[in-house]
Amino acid sequence: MPAKRETYPVEVNGIKRDLRLFEVKPGLKIAILNILGDTEFVRACAEGLAEKLRQVNFDVLVTAETKSIPLAHKLSEALNIPYVVLRKSYKPYMGDALQAETLSITTGEPQTLFLDEKDRHLMEGKRVVVVDDVISTGSTLQGMRMLLQKAGAEVVAEAAIFTEGERARWHDIISLGHLPVFTD
Repeated sequence: MPAKRETYPVEVNGIKRDLRLFEVKPGLKIAILNILGDTEFVRACAEGLAEKLRQVNFDVLVTAETKSIPLAHKLSEALNIPYVVLRKSYKPYMGDALQAETLSITTGEPQTLFLDEKDRHLMEGKRVVVVDDVISTGSTLQGMRMLLQKAGAEVVAEAAIFTEGERARWHDIISLGHLPVFTD
């Protein structure tokens, strides 16, 4: 029988989940949101964010792979807006891809984001909303902004299921809730 893990409860549109706490460095834990495969929760989150994003005038949704892809897909369906995924590794078929570097809080390692050549035309001169599952440090968000600026897009809003950490830092983010960080 697996050991009982510490969790943090969340609720979105009546759907409840217990998020497992994960130690990112000694004395600091975060609640891990992994929506991959959780169709019910993704649907609830997309419905909640779609309602808030209907107030925003934009052309394209943009997310970084991997965990927020199902959210972007459901939002795309709900809002009838295309979405683009910024990739975390370059593949030769991506052609003349644009790139920007960021630092991941969950891995603690630098990562590079790539905009596939096929998607570059969707960005130039467009108004975009950046969407992520959780915004913690803002490093992925910063990398996405830099890449979209290189592509000639204007970021008009940023959205996430949850923000995390210092709440006042994320007052401009469209979100469904806020996650605390846990210190020993």
